[in-house]
Amino acid sequence: MHKLNIKKRIVLTGGPGGGKTTALDLIRREFAGKIALVPESATMIFSGGIERTMDDDVLKAQQTAIFHLQKNLEDIQRATYQDCLILCDRGSLDGLAYWPGSNEDFFKTMNTSLDEELNRYDAVIFFETAAKSGENIRSNNPIRNESDQKAIELDDKLQQVWSKHPNFNLVGSSESFIRKVMFGIMTIENVIGQYK
Repeated sequence: MHKLNIKKRIVLTGGPGGGKTTALDLIRREFAGKIALVPESATMIFSGGIERTMDDDVLKAQQTAIFHLQKNLEDIQRATYQDCLILCDRGSLDGLAYWPGSNEDFFKTMNTSLDEELNRYDAVIFFETAAKSGENIRSNNPIRNESDQKAIELDDKLQQVWSKHPNFNLVGSSESFIRKVMFGIMTIENVIGQYK
């Protein structure tokens, strides 16, 4: 197998119900051997027995754990798959949309900055929630419990954060799912192509 010898990292993120999880599976198959996937840390925590909460103190503790797990998982995949592009199911800044305090409080708690976290990633692919096009986002995922309105609010917060990245790629909710996946594949191909 031809080694790409790239040290790049891409985030695939977006509001709940954007098709991200299904797209990641298809993208992983398309780039078998060329990318290493970082699983979503929040799903790992909440599917492992930790209950979601509305209590601010507990929520801050949860988001702190998710933030550090996300970064550690990225580092594990980078060390394990040194010649692959790292594709992250969400990124370290996703927690800002769920943080009950100010952005400044988030960065102080995590001992980091917006620029430091944005610089971890070479590109951001953002799948806008289907709720913005009036589609119902109900799924079989027991971890996701957001209403359509809450999904739109979270999507807006996430877009506000991630759109500050210089290589931000928005895939609108009105796009067909196949177009979303193809856009994701083309973006990844472009990043890989820059470093062959």
